[in-house]
Amino acid sequence: MKRHKVLLLVPTLTTLLLSSCKKEEKHELTSGIIKQNMDTLVKPGDDFDAYVNGGWMKKNKIPSDKSSFGVDAILDDEAQANVKSIIEEAAKSNAKEGSNEQKIGDFYNSYMDQKTRDAKGITPLKPIFDQIDAITNVTELPAFFGKANKAGLSAPFSIQVTEDFKDPTTYMAFVWQGGLSLPEREYYMLQDAKSKEIRVKYEQHVASMLKLANIAEPELKAKEILALETRIASNHVKKEETRDATKMYNVFDLAALDKLSPGFDWTGFLKESGFGGQKKIILAQPSYISKVYDIIRTTPLEVWKTWLKWGAIHDNATYLSANLDNENFNFYGKVLSGTTKQRESWRRAVGAVNNNLGEVVGEQYVKKHFTPEAKERMSELVKNLLKAYEASIKELTWMTPETKKEALDKLSKFTPKIGYPDHWRDYSKLTVKKDDLFGNMQRSYEFEYNRMLDKLGKKVDKTEWGMTPQTVNAYYNPSLNEIVFPAAILQPPFFDLTADDAVNYGSIGAVIGHEIGHGFDDQGSTFDGNGVLRNWWTEADKKAFEQRTGALVKQYSSFKVFPDLNVNGAFTLGENIGDLGGLAIAFKAYKISLGGKPSPKIEGMTGEQRFFIGYAQSWLVKQREEALRTQVASDPHAPAHFRVNGIVRNTPEWYDAFNVKPGDSLYLAPADRVKIW
Repeated sequence: MKRHKVLLLVPTLTTLLLSSCKKEEKHELTSGIIKQNMDTLVKPGDDFDAYVNGGWMKKNKIPSDKSSFGVDAILDDEAQANVKSIIEEAAKSNAKEGSNEQKIGDFYNSYMDQKTRDAKGITPLKPIFDQIDAITNVTELPAFFGKANKAGLSAPFSIQVTEDFKDPTTYMAFVWQGGLSLPEREYYMLQDAKSKEIRVKYEQHVASMLKLANIAEPELKAKEILALETRIASNHVKKEETRDATKMYNVFDLAALDKLSPGFDWTGFLKESGFGGQKKIILAQPSYISKVYDIIRTTPLEVWKTWLKWGAIHDNATYLSANLDNENFNFYGKVLSGTTKQRESWRRAVGAVNNNLGEVVGEQYVKKHFTPEAKERMSELVKNLLKAYEASIKELTWMTPETKKEALDKLSKFTPKIGYPDHWRDYSKLTVKKDDLFGNMQRSYEFEYNRMLDKLGKKVDKTEWGMTPQTVNAYYNPSLNEIVFPAAILQPPFFDLTADDAVNYGSIGAVIGHEIGHGFDDQGSTFDGNGVLRNWWTEADKKAFEQRTGALVKQYSSFKVFPDLNVNGAFTLGENIGDLGGLAIAFKAYKISLGGKPSPKIEGMTGEQRFFIGYAQSWLVKQREEALRTQVASDPHAPAHFRVNGIVRNTPEWYDAFNVKPGDSLYLAPADRVKIW
């Protein structure tokens, strides 16, 4: 459930959002509703997002250092401030060399030491440039791409380790297409005016970066880089097609790889990337891989060298001198996201520590900011949502008993993870120096890469987490059939121990339902309860499922973000299924929790109304046009506005709660409403 992060905390917003979460003297449960944010002049049936969040939307502007701004800022910013305190405490502790405290303190300080970074300039990249200059023939490129993969540098594709889709108790080597510096292949292909303008500005940006790196003929070489990336992009598999997991699992041995792409030195690539001993490689996009060597051999070596140097500059710009960092922001921050000002250095430094020493910080974070009561209550909510999903599956009219049995088996095998991992990662082999940010980044990447390689040939570690506790997000992993909720999201307004159940079921309950729903979306439904990629559907049930998901694709594809831009219904399908099923099941769980009693009225609102308002207020956000366009082009999540209005209009109970009638803008006839789970 990726949420679009916004990283600014405004005191007035904090007051509005948290005022409803204070305990009253009599310890009565609050409504959890932020009335100050509402615009009750808007009819709920015309624009439910505006009804719930419109008052706030009118009063607030997006800060200059943000591409988006909204409710997630409360938790993100609070988590950042808490992490900053942990880091600063460690930095002042005169920690022993090699200790966790020394590492997080010195990593943070190395980021903040801009004077040392400026003095070094482009020098940290010189060893990489020398390696690139030493390449004498295009036949040597595959081996260098393997080195680049190992060093975290750009290459036409990447190889990584993940759970084997067909045997999730073991790990597999997995190859995915790459080689682009713009967000998606469409950025290189579309011929509308805005896309052309972005390409012109991208070429100018590349030239500016090459010039700052003292590379000769930057304008000419920028054109060559854009041309090469355009050719790479033209052979990429479209993002919508990569959603089909069954088509992404293609087994190759070394002989088959050589046959697929004759001339490409797979032996050299695999050896240099650390995968030399692998007998089986999984290619996600073999059609693209089959074209790579043709691109290699028909592109001049000097162009490849320039492209590799550009990749090294681009990949590391934010960790080098201020002029490179600022020029990187000028394009990726301003042009692609509409942001006009960089975030404060300390926030970016906290982000670097979180990204590279996340569980060191996380261990301290949960000790200070996550209570056993929150974990216990969240566990109860998860159990209730799973029970509601079970009841809903049993009641489905479009699914046969044979497939229902498989679906219920999968549901019974879900593994919830709440708050933080049971075992913390060991960073003892990682060296951190207070005056070497670039080196710290390199060593951190090498540490994680070696940790990844060490998994090969071993049983899958089911205790591992893919997010840190201080991350405001949640996820579902189909290979492990697990739903994961880090500590940082388990706070108001998503999760409020002082609020009545209705708003909690509408907010965090819908998040839980969303993640469970990913187990039954267009991708998750191709994995069984043991995490095995296999078809457990009857042909008739699969057709019925596709009819319903097809209707959802059609609905979302009709939503206009701007007059010239619609939501991509096919690309966002999985998230939309998660939202739709998540809200419906959360409502069912809420009704079950009432035990047959009517919902209490609080502050003049029924429980049913507060449930849906709780859902909508958790999606409060404003986004710049540039950021929205980038999201639609590259993100499988629909904009938040449609994650509210697009979902409630398919939910019958919402119509009853707010007396929505024909003629209201969001009204859908019962026959047109989509129900899947």
